[in-house]
Amino acid sequence: MRKSFVLFALSVLCVLAVMPTYSQDMPEKKLGWKLGTQAYSFRLFSFAEAIAKTDSCGLRYIEAFPGQTVGAGITDKMGPELSKEQRGQVLQMLKDKNVELVAFGVTNGNSEEEWVRIFEFAKEMGIKNINTEPKQEQLPMIGKLADKYKIKVSIHNHPKPTPYWNPDTVLKAIALANSPYVGACADIGHWVRSGLDPVACIAQYKGHINHLHFKDLNEKDPKAHDVHWGTGVSNVRGVLQALKDQGFKGMLSAEYEYNWEDNAKDIAISATNFRAIVKELK
Repeated sequence: MRKSFVLFALSVLCVLAVMPTYSQDMPEKKLGWKLGTQAYSFRLFSFAEAIAKTDSCGLRYIEAFPGQTVGAGITDKMGPELSKEQRGQVLQMLKDKNVELVAFGVTNGNSEEEWVRIFEFAKEMGIKNINTEPKQEQLPMIGKLADKYKIKVSIHNHPKPTPYWNPDTVLKAIALANSPYVGACADIGHWVRSGLDPVACIAQYKGHINHLHFKDLNEKDPKAHDVHWGTGVSNVRGVLQALKDQGFKGMLSAEYEYNWEDNAKDIAISATNFRAIVKELK
């Protein structure tokens, strides 16, 4: 009897030894942060492959983008056009890899009807945040839909000279939407490309950040490219400290727009660097 118990205990320990230690390796969780990927990092692949690559990086969250082929036998694109059956298949893909679909974007609707379809899609897929760069005149309508569906909408910034490159414009848009669900999706790499200080921009956004697209760049130039986080000019440590200081809670999407054919390893290294920095924050 004793021998059987010992053998059983040893087998349990062996299983535990090979199990992923994600909970132990996620110091960001204590801050209410969800570190994941923006599927656009894997735009050369299908969404099914993006899920697998996210899992391979030791990340449990993903942001989908419109237009990516679903894959795994589904030739249609990610977005509201997917049938109910296809949506169920996507949710099963996510479940199989223990990856949560948190956000969708950057997306837009040309009419209220299209925006309703986006919100309905988000609701059915369990998406908690929609990243967008909407038309100014749509903002009050989007705010009302966000209130109705209780889904966050976040204004994203592409680089200068796009409409939302400047934090001042984003904050004005948030005010126009007039909803507690509408805030900002802060793309720190695009701020660097626009000649802005990401730490100062984070401070300016205080209380309004729903989501981040996270990048570190090799230089302060519009043509700069991604590098492993903490090794470039985006002041990753300063940004993370500012986020912690202001009590940000939400998802940070790794959007690695370089080495397109094999960048999962770059994201994995960046995630390791990120977590090391998080452990050292004051």
